[in-house]
Amino acid sequence: MTVLTHAPTPPRVLDALRSPRMLTREVLAGVVTALALIPEAISFSVVAGVDPAVGLFSSVVIAVVIAFVGGRPAMVSAAAGSVALVIAPLVRDHGIAYLVPAVVLGGVFQLVLGFLGVARLMRFIPRSVNVAFVNALAILIFTAQLPNLFGGDVPVVVWPLTALGVGIVVGFPFLTKAVPAPLVAVVVVTAITIVFGIAVPTVGDEGALPTALPGFGGITVPITFETLQIVAPYAFGVAIVGLIETLLTAQLVDSITETRSSAWRESWGQGIANIASAFFGGTGGCAMIGQTVINVKTAGARTRISTFVAGISVLVLTIVLHDLVAQIPMAALTAVMLMVCVATFDWHSIRPRTLGRMPLGETAVMLITVVVVVATDNLATGVLVGVVVAALVFARRAAHLVTVVREPVDERTVRYGVRGALFFASSNDLVTRFSYAEDPEHVIVDMSDAHVFDASTVAALDGVEQRFAKHGSTVEVVNLNTGSVALHGRLTGRLG
Repeated sequence: MTVLTHAPTPPRVLDALRSPRMLTREVLAGVVTALALIPEAISFSVVAGVDPAVGLFSSVVIAVVIAFVGGRPAMVSAAAGSVALVIAPLVRDHGIAYLVPAVVLGGVFQLVLGFLGVARLMRFIPRSVNVAFVNALAILIFTAQLPNLFGGDVPVVVWPLTALGVGIVVGFPFLTKAVPAPLVAVVVVTAITIVFGIAVPTVGDEGALPTALPGFGGITVPITFETLQIVAPYAFGVAIVGLIETLLTAQLVDSITETRSSAWRESWGQGIANIASAFFGGTGGCAMIGQTVINVKTAGARTRISTFVAGISVLVLTIVLHDLVAQIPMAALTAVMLMVCVATFDWHSIRPRTLGRMPLGETAVMLITVVVVVATDNLATGVLVGVVVAALVFARRAAHLVTVVREPVDERTVRYGVRGALFFASSNDLVTRFSYAEDPEHVIVDMSDAHVFDASTVAALDGVEQRFAKHGSTVEVVNLNTGSVALHGRLTGRLG
């Protein structure tokens, strides 16, 4: 029998360059992915409150840079809705000039978190928080589309056009999956408005589209402590939200391809990509779940070539077709984003059967996370609150898993068997589990089925010994495992 000690690594770029068939597949996958990126990049620009050109060039820069420095080959990173939602309040309240320093600082945070190995801590984010994250993301993207449907100056014809776009996105894959359904929806709805001369809000109304390559810019606001106070919370949100969505997407691709990627490298790769995007005037970004699935699962890409080609294709299509892109109705993009919401939301998580099986604590964590995200309009805040609440729920549950069993040995000796994980939550009431006045002069506390995790437990054991001493009994703690002995000895030495 063969035992695999680790997952295989993804194919290398050199493998694709040596194989014409594989290279062709990678290039075509990149082009198809680019066609799916353009409508969403424009839509996310609107969500963030910036010109469509900003989102498009962000996607170009991030995709090209991450193709070289990312940790997950074939994963597509670009201007993302989750990051746009974090940036939107900053642009709205303080102006677009603060966009660049916020994204730069967010990239720096990601570099620092990557080098500190924080990516490994993502495993401690419980599934209930992960589910709440994607559900809250879907809700925020949905609410961001409401002004495009129910704004004061929105003509009624927008509604049937949006419904048509939704119908195409839903139904077209039943005909063929060779062409992305969102692209077909955008083309059809745009063609209808142009042919019949229907006056509706368009992408061109949201801002000027690019006609040339972007220039290398810089930070235009004063670099002061006041500026730092303004941008730091948003930058931290960009970093945390971007890392969460990126690493979740990487796990998905690892599962699809049955290969292994580097979370550490992906973390600092995203940081570098965001910094580069900012200095070209772009918004921040992260891995795109939908486009990555198209690239990897639908088109069969496996190397960095596909991601690089996707970025370059977005650039070429944007510059060459900018006049046509300006005529895209907002109704078409709204339809695409509504279906992004449907695809993003974890519908299985709210089924009565699922909720009935889930522990009440996990359901509460999920609901609290969603409520906090929606109330604050901040994904990072919601995730942090969710993790804290999940930790408290776990601590409360684990606190009841400690048992203490009393067993007389002889007239002069009694043995207590302690079982479970002893930490601050479970050891606080440890001193109440013993019969101090009734026990004989010799007490054995058997820790063979327990483990000491923190100073609170050591203090609790000291408290037990002191209480027994007041009643004239001596305590012998036995069968501590190696880690518990080391911690107990170190802390009791310091406390004594």
